[in-house]
Amino acid sequence: MTSKKAKVNTLAFFCLNLFIKNWLMEFLKTSRKNLQQIIKIIGEAQEYLLIHNIDQWQNGYPNEEAILRDIINNESYIITTKESIIIGTAMFSTKKEPTYKSIEGQWITKSDAKYGVIHRMAVTNNFRKKGVAKFIFEKCEQQLRQNEIMSMRIDTHEDNLAMQGLLLKLKYIYCGVICLENGDKRLAYEKCMSNL
Repeated sequence: MTSKKAKVNTLAFFCLNLFIKNWLMEFLKTSRKNLQQIIKIIGEAQEYLLIHNIDQWQNGYPNEEAILRDIINNESYIITTKESIIIGTAMFSTKKEPTYKSIEGQWITKSDAKYGVIHRMAVTNNFRKKGVAKFIFEKCEQQLRQNEIMSMRIDTHEDNLAMQGLLLKLKYIYCGVICLENGDKRLAYEKCMSNL
């Protein structure tokens, strides 16, 4: 009986947490007026990666030009608090990612399958480890389901253990290694949307 009660309490806590999180945060399209705030958050993420000896985003990328291109392509998003404070950013697209064409390994879905992709995701220091990254994934996956797109693909640096841990927690499957345009290698993951 105690075990059943504990399960009910855990489920209630999960549902309440999900409700609060969705109520407190919004996932919005970026406008040009948000550009400098996004660059600031990207800068914080670059510093965080540097402090943790992760050789990712240490060559001046992503820069203002890349973010502006995402905005122009209607693929840039911000995450805001209820008070409209920007606490995170991400690029989300359903266009094919050129660097995913070749993989040392195998994607779950076929090479001609339509998929979503998340890039340039960053969270401001004050809201790190508060569920913002998970919220971004949930919102992007929700858009895929609404558009009947069957999978999400993403890549991360081999030393970015925090992102790898999050991906596994969110049921992403490791598929192999891809190469960026500059030759750097990244670990590739994919998740199939289960309720299509």
